[in-house]
Amino acid sequence: MSDFFVTMSDDAFWRFVMVSALVISIVAAGILIPQILLIAFRKKLFDELDERKIHHSTVPRLGGMAFEPVILFTIFILLVVDIHTGRLQLMEELGENILSLSICVCSLILLYLVGIADDLIGVRYSAKFVVQVGCGLLFLFGGLYISDLHGLFFFNSLPWFLFWPMTVLLVVFIINAMNLIDGIDGLASGLSGVALGYYGFVFFEIGEYTFSLVAFATLGTVIPFFYYNVFGEAEKQKKIFMGDTGSLTIGLILCFLSFRMANVEISPTHTCLSKVHPMFLAFTPLMVPCMDVVRVFIFRLKCRKNPFMPDKSHIHHKLLSLGLSQHVAMISILFFSAFIIVISLILSKEMNPTLLFMCIVAFFAIINIWMHAKIEEKKAKANG
Repeated sequence: MSDFFVTMSDDAFWRFVMVSALVISIVAAGILIPQILLIAFRKKLFDELDERKIHHSTVPRLGGMAFEPVILFTIFILLVVDIHTGRLQLMEELGENILSLSICVCSLILLYLVGIADDLIGVRYSAKFVVQVGCGLLFLFGGLYISDLHGLFFFNSLPWFLFWPMTVLLVVFIINAMNLIDGIDGLASGLSGVALGYYGFVFFEIGEYTFSLVAFATLGTVIPFFYYNVFGEAEKQKKIFMGDTGSLTIGLILCFLSFRMANVEISPTHTCLSKVHPMFLAFTPLMVPCMDVVRVFIFRLKCRKNPFMPDKSHIHHKLLSLGLSQHVAMISILFFSAFIIVISLILSKEMNPTLLFMCIVAFFAIINIWMHAKIEEKKAKANG
């Protein structure tokens, strides 16, 4: 068996590693999530119902507890196999990125613990914010920061007193964007699945195998959760939510992957990717949840509401108000996200990045204005 691994070509070896990561994490999460469900129902650990909630049944919100253990188990079991077979290529690859990986794991542990506490007993938003800022500072120490915008908003290389706070702000922003988009079945896991698949394939294509491994291990963890979240029946005790533990974990991993991609130099030999603007290559998969959070924040300020208080003004709430089912609304947003990714990658090769960004924001705003008009028209017909 060891001879088989040692004699395998590099390309075949890394393909084996990525497929194995996907399969192992799917199996491990598929085993762990039902056990979490069993414990949650026995101990009556359910998501509290209120006027904002779409669901009307008692559903546990501890699905995210499976994410971090499964991801770490997948990566390290593959490392063990690599060492025992004498290949040692995965060990060398992980060793080259040990600083950024260590920072990611430390940040994950902090958010994981805060998420569990919040899902079980509740944690003040200020406390979660402090921990998120701490994760942003850890990113800086790990060399994970955005110091060059490559012409976006007419900025290139940034001084430290600008990119330090911007990095921390971006970390907090992206984590909360993934947390706040988690409003209907399958949406947060679906959007993160699209993003993780994208990062996994792009990192693999450019030879950044450590980060491709993280992406595929996380994607494999999300897939079983998506099944139980979307297709599980609460009456049969098979449905589960990811909770803050899951959304914080996924949000941080997406930060980790996007920040790394923003700082990767694409070789000219990768003709499909070499001309893509680095900021769009890195952050396009996150644009839908991020734009929605900004729009909701502005809307709440316009209505003189507390911008941090939850309501039903997110894009998925609008689609539900138009009469779409949860599943149709979720699929529509996933397709929209995929469309934004494809269009951005194509147009960023030739188009001015600032102009392209403004066009995408305007497109998103027009869609929301149209939906708002349709909702008001529907209300007027119902009242008239």
